[in-house]
Amino acid sequence: MTLLIGDTAPDFEAETTDGPIRFHPWAGDDWVVFFSHPADFTPVCTTELGYTARLKDEFARRHAKALVISVDSLEHHRDWSADIEETQGTAVNFPMIADPQRKVATLYNMIHPSADPKLTVRAVYIIDPQKKIRASIVYPPSVGRNFNEVLRLLDSLQLTDGYKVATPVNWTNGDDVIIAPSLQDPAEIARLFPKGYRALKPYLRVTPQPDKV
Repeated sequence: MTLLIGDTAPDFEAETTDGPIRFHPWAGDDWVVFFSHPADFTPVCTTELGYTARLKDEFARRHAKALVISVDSLEHHRDWSADIEETQGTAVNFPMIADPQRKVATLYNMIHPSADPKLTVRAVYIIDPQKKIRASIVYPPSVGRNFNEVLRLLDSLQLTDGYKVATPVNWTNGDDVIIAPSLQDPAEIARLFPKGYRALKPYLRVTPQPDKV
């Protein structure tokens, strides 16, 4: 199946390095960064999981948590975790799903047969507390992901959920944002954006990030 932005993330049961989970109850009221890696004991994946482990506090600040999957076994996951801790300086501190039957990976369209029918690609799903898919990113197995971009994406989603704004190109938390074009009432604009704004064009109005002092 193809999962699109706005779809409900499918629920599933799986065995993980932290024990069995059912996805929706495990996610609870948090945001989830659910991502796949092609295989255990591979170099790029080793760096990715180590870096993600170092981001645990950053995820927690955003009420988010990580979940990773590959088609490897629990035994392989546990053995490989020691390599990650040794080479990356951080133990894996989030669940690793074992999916040797490819059930969850297939459910989430993480296997792209034209790339490799045996392995998952580097897919990322950002899932909100209502279990809606809010964003997805897909990389080929040869390209490591930028998890700072995943954090930036989380920041943008959470900001734009709370305010009638959009984030411009290369935005990072604290930068100016764009007032939503749908917002036209001057009184409402003044109320929502007391710091004022710059109108570069009628449809392009730039304002300081509203949740910053």
